[in-house]
Amino acid sequence: MARHPNPSGSIDEHLVLTGEVKPMDVFQLLFATLIFPGLVFLTALSFLTQYLVRKLSARMQRRMGPKYVGPVGILQPVYDFLKLLRAKELLKTRYSMIRAAEISLLLGLSSLVASMLLLPLNVYSVGSPYDFLIFFYMASIWPIIMIIIASLSMPGPYTSVGVSRLLSILTVSEPAFFTGLLVPVALASFDTNAPLMISATAVRVVNLWMNPLTLPIMILVTISLIVAVQSKLMLPPFNIPEAEQEIIAGYETEFSGPLLALAILLHDMDTVVSALAIVYLVLGGPAPFSHASIEGVLLVILKYFLVITVATYVKNVFGRYRIDQALVLLLKYGLMPAVIAGVLGSIYLYL
Repeated sequence: MARHPNPSGSIDEHLVLTGEVKPMDVFQLLFATLIFPGLVFLTALSFLTQYLVRKLSARMQRRMGPKYVGPVGILQPVYDFLKLLRAKELLKTRYSMIRAAEISLLLGLSSLVASMLLLPLNVYSVGSPYDFLIFFYMASIWPIIMIIIASLSMPGPYTSVGVSRLLSILTVSEPAFFTGLLVPVALASFDTNAPLMISATAVRVVNLWMNPLTLPIMILVTISLIVAVQSKLMLPPFNIPEAEQEIIAGYETEFSGPLLALAILLHDMDTVVSALAIVYLVLGGPAPFSHASIEGVLLVILKYFLVITVATYVKNVFGRYRIDQALVLLLKYGLMPAVIAGVLGSIYLYL
């Protein structure tokens, strides 16, 4: 796999497009994995994102939201996580496999941390042609598989219903999310020496918004991803797998204590990685600035906040759908716009 050092945090377009890269040493790999943008950074950003979602939701519902733990309540997610870690795990049935569930969730968390290394946010970027496929597998497919395994490791009637609903939603939401990200990646990196490379896409995707021929494609992709992200993260109106009024907590019903803490953290990390994927692969990250500039950093923060705000707004505006309604909506407004964008993108590239 090709690697290129990026000490300033900016993307060197020449290195990305020509493949002239240098190896990453062990210290750089450990720093990127454990500190930034790996475990420590991703965990902190996950807690911050949970706080923002709770505060924005409270604002929209005319409530206070988190307030007492830390300045303006910003440490409330950390306190909730630590409180669950200290709680006693309850063994619900003799068939419960707590350790298997915990290992599954930890593997899901590890996969999300590893996927962060492929984003241009990484100080020491790791990349290669077609690394988008690796990123999507680690950031989207593997975590959801681990959630399902963890849920099935703690069997129960509500768990089975929640998992079955989750699998029904995933049959549409995952293809929609994949296609929505694939189209701009393919368009931006088509005529380079690095096809389907995340770094190449982040450098050039902003040009797709400026081109009148590809602007409609990007609008369709954006519509598709708004719907797909809501269903992927199981946010209203697609929170059917964990419908509280119907099946208690769905696939999380049997989770408690440390297991529930890991499940919540996995969901928050999934939210962060999905939002960052949209920021870099669709919205262009810091473009037209570099990561090394104050303007570039502020622009990335602004775009990230925009993605989280839109997801939170949709979450609070819509009520939960029935499973049949959700699947029809996903097909019409999630998968179909992405497929149409893919067809138009193919015509643009090859005709």
